[in-house]
Amino acid sequence: MTEELLHIPDGFITPKVFIPAYVVSVGLWAYGLRRVRRDLDEEAIPRLAVITALSFVFMMILIPMPGGTSMHVAGIGLLAVLFGVWVSFLAISVVLLIQAMLFGAGGVTSLPVNALAMGFAGSAAGYFAFVLLKAKNERAALFAAGWVSLNTSAFLAAVTLGLQPFLAHTEDGMPLFFPFDLSVTIPAVMLPHAVIGIGEGILTILVYRLMTGSPNGRGS
Repeated sequence: MTEELLHIPDGFITPKVFIPAYVVSVGLWAYGLRRVRRDLDEEAIPRLAVITALSFVFMMILIPMPGGTSMHVAGIGLLAVLFGVWVSFLAISVVLLIQAMLFGAGGVTSLPVNALAMGFAGSAAGYFAFVLLKAKNERAALFAAGWVSLNTSAFLAAVTLGLQPFLAHTEDGMPLFFPFDLSVTIPAVMLPHAVIGIGEGILTILVYRLMTGSPNGRGS
């Protein structure tokens, strides 16, 4: 397995995946920038900077796992709840780019895959989990936003990695990139993240209530 379960590094993803992912990501980044320029309140920018920096720190604190792997909390649901899906997507994308360029966490070729899994899908899943549950119980909604965002990201990373042997291999079936299939990647990634997602949910509650009593964003 990878040394870090969510930041897929360079060399693990076939161009058949990361090139289309770049095309999709560039379109979403461009649209997201327009949305953010239109919708984000300037007064929210300092708080956005704080939460983005906090997400950066969360992702740099690696929890060792058996087999030489590691994982981390991410703050994706927290960003999505406070600022909406598009702001969260762009913020997480910036975090991933900095970590890939300066710290070797993730990679440049895999950046769009990581950004789509963590920044876009994770943010959307966390945001809508919060929206669906908020009216019933805000604390449960915040917890769900954290847990769901992290585990959605983990699931997509596991599927992406697990499909590589099928998508890119030699004539005799030898994988050209990542060697393990879905039967390995899904349990190896999802089981630990189901547990660490509890910590993600608790952190989402605590930091959200520390920063503000209500979300500050313009929706998804």
